[in-house]
Amino acid sequence: VLLLFLLPTVPASADELVVPTAGGPVRGIRLPAGTDHVIAFLGIPYAEPPLGHLRFQPPRPARSWRGVLDASSHRHACYQAVDTMFPGFGGSEMWNPNREMSEDCLYLNVWVPAPRPSTTVPVLVWIYGGGFYSGAASLDVYDGRYLAAAEGVVVVSMNYRVGALGFLALPGHPEAPGNVGLLDQRLALRWVQSNIGAFGGDAGAVTLFGESAGAASVGLHLLSATSRPLFRRAVLQSGSPNGPWATVGAAEGRRRAATLGKLVGCSGGGTIANETELLGCLRGKTPPELVEQEAAVLPQQGVFRFAFVPVVDGDFLVDTPEALLGASGRPEAEVLLGAVQDEGTYFLVYGVPGFGKDNESLISREEFLGGVRLGVPQANELAAEAVVLQYTDWLDQDNPVKNREALDDIVGDHNVVCPLMHFAQRWAERGGTVFAYLFDHRASNLLWPPWMGVPHGYEIEFVFGQPLNPSLNYTAEEEQLSRRIMRYWGNFARTGDPNEPSERERRWPSYTASGQRYARLNARPLAVAHGLRAQACAFWTRFLPKLLNVTG
Repeated sequence: VLLLFLLPTVPASADELVVPTAGGPVRGIRLPAGTDHVIAFLGIPYAEPPLGHLRFQPPRPARSWRGVLDASSHRHACYQAVDTMFPGFGGSEMWNPNREMSEDCLYLNVWVPAPRPSTTVPVLVWIYGGGFYSGAASLDVYDGRYLAAAEGVVVVSMNYRVGALGFLALPGHPEAPGNVGLLDQRLALRWVQSNIGAFGGDAGAVTLFGESAGAASVGLHLLSATSRPLFRRAVLQSGSPNGPWATVGAAEGRRRAATLGKLVGCSGGGTIANETELLGCLRGKTPPELVEQEAAVLPQQGVFRFAFVPVVDGDFLVDTPEALLGASGRPEAEVLLGAVQDEGTYFLVYGVPGFGKDNESLISREEFLGGVRLGVPQANELAAEAVVLQYTDWLDQDNPVKNREALDDIVGDHNVVCPLMHFAQRWAERGGTVFAYLFDHRASNLLWPPWMGVPHGYEIEFVFGQPLNPSLNYTAEEEQLSRRIMRYWGNFARTGDPNEPSERERRWPSYTASGQRYARLNARPLAVAHGLRAQACAFWTRFLPKLLNVTG
């Protein structure tokens, strides 16, 4: 009996820690995950460092190495703008890079249950968010150990280039075609196809999951023919490829690249001779010089708008996401998608006068009207007036709480909820399988103020099993909720359905074009509702585009 008791704590055999890959063998590290263990392989190079003349270029596969590569710790985060809005505040600092930044950042991580599964298991590949201008796979909240251990799956995450370094676009130019951050992700997915079998993962059962810009990325891979063979299923958390912030047209991408050139002094005396010369000059700048000027290329001030994002280039994206979404033909990938209760609040506290982290953010009518202009930056006078009309309670238009909540809804509906539900609707109309959710549990230890509710990004810790870490002071109910959510995500990765095959719990119905049902994910038993923000979304999806078409 004593012997059996000791078995779980014996050190991993050396062969369990060393795994062969196409580039050479890698040595991982054994880590505790609650009562279980995992083997983590951190910082495996999947691309040649995109330095010097390779800046702005599509990634090239990593060269092989001699000897055993030490994969026991995370590598550099990609170079990015760091959030200094609330210095020392954990709620914002948790999203900042926790490793030194460098352009040499194209590494991926693999977490494998220990002992290694005897038969291959599904693979969950995480794509982080951060507005395409920030993010890192090394963040604590993306630690794959608990999910790998609890669900017996292999978890993978990759760094990809962000900001101008990842998304500066001179469409058609071979040295800066745009979308290279997405091509980084795709190269990591190719690495998974070639190598994950050696880690016990099933290359034929890869599920992509991502949040915010990561979810938009997942959606763009769903819509890009070259990416499709590299994975089987997809999870989109609080983001979609058809959002108003997620892509730009080729002309706008080119304009932003030229504007960045001017801002950093690459205009060479008025007009630059040609794009090759512009690139040569931009490659001579340091990453901070580029990052400092990124935001200034935006055509208008607003919240939830990012300077360098994926571009409709005719290659990675052969058409707009909206057009590709409306294509005919039954999609083979099952999709699980959803949003949190208060998608807008995080962006309001960063960019709209009247909102603050340390007050109630009671919003006057004047502040509300100004907030609408920032929340819908592309709107003309009439469109802004239509938004005001849609979201005002005319019997109580000076109510500061209602004005605050209306702006939360405007920013959340416009940027996340309605694009996501439109994606769900189109996918379901075409015969694809969709499961939808609304996550509405506010964590007991959340550092943001109560008025912010359940902010953008705060389901992630539950998906990754952070409440299983006793040092983080979650409640027992939250640990149970996290286990339930990991089980849903794990089941979805295994079968394309989040429900237990032998369902004892309440069932989560699929989202259909007619039923539009979705699950509410919180500490209470599963509840099913239908038509997530249907009235508001009819305004954003059906009416507003028509109005903007007519009025320009």
